[in-house]
Amino acid sequence: MEWRDQGILLRMRRHGEGSAIVDMFTAEHGRHAGVIRGGASRKMAPILQPGAQLDLLWRARLEDHLGSYQAELMRSRAGAALSGRLALAGLNAVTGLLAFCLPDREPHPDLYLRSERLLDLLGQDDIWPLAYLQWEIALLEELGFGLDLSCCAVSGALEELVYISPKSGRAVSRASAGEWADRLLPLPAVMRGEGEAGTGEILQGLSTTGFFLEHRLAPSLGNTPLPDARGRFLDVLTRQK
Repeated sequence: MEWRDQGILLRMRRHGEGSAIVDMFTAEHGRHAGVIRGGASRKMAPILQPGAQLDLLWRARLEDHLGSYQAELMRSRAGAALSGRLALAGLNAVTGLLAFCLPDREPHPDLYLRSERLLDLLGQDDIWPLAYLQWEIALLEELGFGLDLSCCAVSGALEELVYISPKSGRAVSRASAGEWADRLLPLPAVMRGEGEAGTGEILQGLSTTGFFLEHRLAPSLGNTPLPDARGRFLDVLTRQK
């Protein structure tokens, strides 16, 4: 068995004497692990960094085997990731969430392109938090937990959509919320592509997407806690308000 693809390195662990097992998010083959011979060597250390874009050749005797990779660096994101605390925390949040939630060997080409574009914005701290929020919204959509922010779930209204139902993931208008408002999640305008993307609103949006990640997506994966890297990213973003 053999295929060629490109992918984003999500995580790596040592294997045996000098090899490494890498978890890749590939364009056409989804999240797919494999062994890189000599992957734990000093020569490979600068290449096998989280977020790196690699050209990959995968081989195995049978399709369901772990298999081995030959990898060549296409694009390193180490420099961008080390440009500041926000960039490094953001990179770890993206790779951590992808490794956490993507099913094994199931292609998600649209999410792959979105993830690639998001990582290419690392280091641009003025636009990255908003891009990351939009990516989390897309992640939920891709994995079957999409939010419907188009109109009010109760009245069909298109204006003053300021809440989200934690049960349905649908928008709710201010007028329709009534006495239930304190039980609903905030829907900042920035989540609908409106208003100014201030850090406060982005954090509010990430609180809402975090609810669905924690209480909808994670239970579907066996109630494993969300990666700590996401929380660390929120901490860094909060301190930069």
